[in-house]
Amino acid sequence: MKSDTRKRARERLDERLAPLKPAERFRAPPKGWVRAIRDALGMSGVQFARRLRVQPPSVAALEASEESGAIQLNTLRRAAEALDCTVVYALVPNDSLEGAVRARARKIALRDLGRVAHTMKLEAQGTPDSSSDERVEAYIRDKLKERDLWNEP
Repeated sequence: MKSDTRKRARERLDERLAPLKPAERFRAPPKGWVRAIRDALGMSGVQFARRLRVQPPSVAALEASEESGAIQLNTLRRAAEALDCTVVYALVPNDSLEGAVRARARKIALRDLGRVAHTMKLEAQGTPDSSSDERVEAYIRDKLKERDLWNEP
């Protein structure tokens, strides 16, 4: 089953990303990583420019682009190599990936079950509490397809 495979893939990614949380630990220094590491090494902008094989004004532009968040990944990699560093690139989910899928499915189930309850109430037909956990879980299991969870914003 594809959904089981995706679930296992999410769980493996969650395990790999867990050591990166909280992501705040890796927030860039105010002037960026390149400038912070270059300064910590005692390397001047001119020396760094030579290592990058660029003109010194390009170093200032590179550091400014990192500070503003506009630096390109390949430029950051070149800078890292010149500083004898490695760029570590990851997207770290705020929640677990599995948690994000469960939360999204629950949100959709509650919305859809709420619509059904409202319609039945208008027709003077009672329904059990639309937010009961059993009904929500049954709706998720029986009606929702994982591929459809992200069709809407």
